[in-house]
Amino acid sequence: MTIPEEMKMKIVVIVARILLGLVFFVFGLNGLHPFMANPPATPPAAAFFGALFATHYMFLLIFGTQVLGGALLLLGVAVPFALAILAPVIVNIVFFHIFLSPGLLPMALVVAAFELFLAWNHRAAFAPLFSSASGA
Repeated sequence: MTIPEEMKMKIVVIVARILLGLVFFVFGLNGLHPFMANPPATPPAAAFFGALFATHYMFLLIFGTQVLGGALLLLGVAVPFALAILAPVIVNIVFFHIFLSPGLLPMALVVAAFELFLAWNHRAAFAPLFSSASGA
């Protein structure tokens, strides 16, 4: 028995959503309350994180957003909203790895690819954002 293409795509979407959700939920929790060791930071990356840590609220904002977005993705609830709040985090992660810590850039690009894949899959939810029609 073969699985229909539509069912295969649904499975791929669920797997991508769960993997992306796990990444953000686990690493977001680790940012709020460290339980895993982080790889050694390059000097520019260490300076960047030092500045973020000094402000306190930025760590809470960044990692709290990751936990929330990851939880929503894992639960399959408000997936377009989760993708929308995680998008700027992912852009920052990619640029962080391009400019400050290129060692993990491939992983950041995989995360970005999952985000783009899921956003494309939920493109109907985002279509009004790109419409010039007024809702008023």
